[in-house]
Amino acid sequence: MPVADLFPPSMSVSHLWPWIGLVLAVPLAIALAGGGLRGDRSVTRWRDPVWLCWAGTLAYLFHQVEEHGVDALGVPYAFRGMLCATFGFPDPAACPIPEAFITAVNIPVVWLAGPVCALLGRRRPALALAWLGVPAVNTMAHLVPAVVEGAYNPGLMTALVLFLPLSAWSFRMALGRPDLGRRAVAGTVAGGVLLHAVLMGSLLAFLAGRIGTGLLVLIQIVNPVIPPALVARVTAGRQISPPPARPRPGSR
Repeated sequence: MPVADLFPPSMSVSHLWPWIGLVLAVPLAIALAGGGLRGDRSVTRWRDPVWLCWAGTLAYLFHQVEEHGVDALGVPYAFRGMLCATFGFPDPAACPIPEAFITAVNIPVVWLAGPVCALLGRRRPALALAWLGVPAVNTMAHLVPAVVEGAYNPGLMTALVLFLPLSAWSFRMALGRPDLGRRAVAGTVAGGVLLHAVLMGSLLAFLAGRIGTGLLVLIQIVNPVIPPALVARVTAGRQISPPPARPRPGSR
């Protein structure tokens, strides 16, 4: 596909933000590869929930490009068209789902909640883990329809290549840590499920005429609070991590 088709002169913010995210992914990837953005330097980065949360944020920036930039089939802004068709609107131009909804879903939960949970996770590792429930559940949201329908959907490739292994490893790591364990993992999965349920429930309410565009967008902006709030509650009383230790040789 010609680059000019991806970036027409009349491109709106709703179509531009995934590419801004891709630009932001570059310094984030460099910092992660260089061993930065750590929460606990007494363990390897792959056993550090904070580093894994940042890695999940990076993975999600790539995922957003496949969903809302250009998908693996070369279709620009493909996810909204698929979503509209799912709800019975095969023509995206006539679909009532506002582009502002797509933007409001994605920017707060990835660009804001991901980094915030990573920073909070320096003192409460469970909060860094909590955010990883979002890509974990999102993987199932792509995988299940792909299996049932036997077809590709926008975002499937990055969900399988990036989200699935990262989520599986993060949960395995958490189950082996006394300060996390089964309760934190269960809360993380539940938080991801609840976030997606609120997302879809509010969209259904909008399509049924029960709420307006403003409230629909507002719900998406607030929705990312759910996973860390839920995990904070179910892990209340667990040990808070001490300040990050100095790096030890070979801890990268």
